[in-house]
Amino acid sequence: MSQPLSGRNILIVEDESLVAMLLETILEDMGCTTVGPASSVEEGLALIENGAALDGALLDVNVAGVKIFPIAEALAARDVPFVFSTGYGEGGLPDEWKGRPTLQKPFSEAAVQDALMTALGMARV
Repeated sequence: MSQPLSGRNILIVEDESLVAMLLETILEDMGCTTVGPASSVEEGLALIENGAALDGALLDVNVAGVKIFPIAEALAARDVPFVFSTGYGEGGLPDEWKGRPTLQKPFSEAAVQDALMTALGMARV
């Protein structure tokens, strides 16, 4: 089976350790290299500002009670595609962020792959 996301560096920002570990495993199974996981907005911003090579990101919308949008803004300013991850789906996003690829928790490996491929502008093979 081809691995269309193989070799991509994907930032994970997720405060729930079990979810972060699951995402790491899913991404590694797809051939991606994980960056992080960052468990706070500050940690995620530091990775971005320190020049981590990123092809994309998976962002939990609520990280330890703090909204993820400063990281989304930093990634958007650098043209790094990202996917929001939330238990509320796209309906839980502010209007300015609606329309971005969004994973509804709980999610499957296929849903993660589909969302990342959409964010990265890749056709499903």
